[in-house]
Amino acid sequence: MGRVTERRRVIRIRDGAVSTRPDTLVAEEPLEIRLNGKPLAITMRTPGDDFALAAGFLVSEGVLGAAEELANILYCAGATEDGVNTYNVVDVRTAPGVVLPDLTLERNVYTTSSCGLCGKASLDAVRTTARWQLDTSPDTPVRIEPATLSALPDRLRSAQRVFERTGGLHAAALFTTEGELLDVREDVGRHNAVDKIVGRALQQGRLPLSSAVLMVSGRASFELAQKAVMAGIPVLAAVSAPSSLAVDLAQETGLTLVGFLRGTSMNVYAGEHRLTPHATATTG
Repeated sequence: MGRVTERRRVIRIRDGAVSTRPDTLVAEEPLEIRLNGKPLAITMRTPGDDFALAAGFLVSEGVLGAAEELANILYCAGATEDGVNTYNVVDVRTAPGVVLPDLTLERNVYTTSSCGLCGKASLDAVRTTARWQLDTSPDTPVRIEPATLSALPDRLRSAQRVFERTGGLHAAALFTTEGELLDVREDVGRHNAVDKIVGRALQQGRLPLSSAVLMVSGRASFELAQKAVMAGIPVLAAVSAPSSLAVDLAQETGLTLVGFLRGTSMNVYAGEHRLTPHATATTG
């Protein structure tokens, strides 16, 4: 769609020298997601991969879990009063027979980290809607070497094409446990980048992502941990800190949660049974 970046005039000051030049900025526009014709949510996003974003959002909401449950996704024609299609409204149609969960505000609000529902209610919401259980066995076949984890931030960074031009995007990437890059998406919202990853996997019939590693460019919020669990992803790694509720969710569900992943250093907050060799620690 050619709307990922935009040009704006900027006054540049460097060592006292003043000049005027165009600057490349990441685009940000609202996207309204409708479900079977009814408005459901609005998110600010970078245009592109809108259908995957909407599909991934609905995986997080417990609405979709398999490609055959999705009938189609369309941009809404005549999205404005004068009939102009803004490409900022999408309608997701579920296949006949798909039973929708209760998407009332009380059930649905936990998905946004800025809203008021928190604590046990948030954890319960994920527990009751998650379709797949993560393997919590110490003998799990899904294992990853700390050295492999250490290489992921640089691999994610090198795959961020739009970030190179704007410096203003978050990113999420999906890797194998051997460190092979499977997919990468960028967006102004880190949660949108994850939704685009998960939505593409849904469209390709690859859910659950039970042997994948999700790497995110910022912090690990409860919302991102929730999206990983809902997609069946066993490992979530972030370059920055997790929130306390993200750690609670990871510990309860068996998600391997790694934060402050920088160079050879990292903090493992939950799910250390997937690290090879097992992470051991001494109290100090």
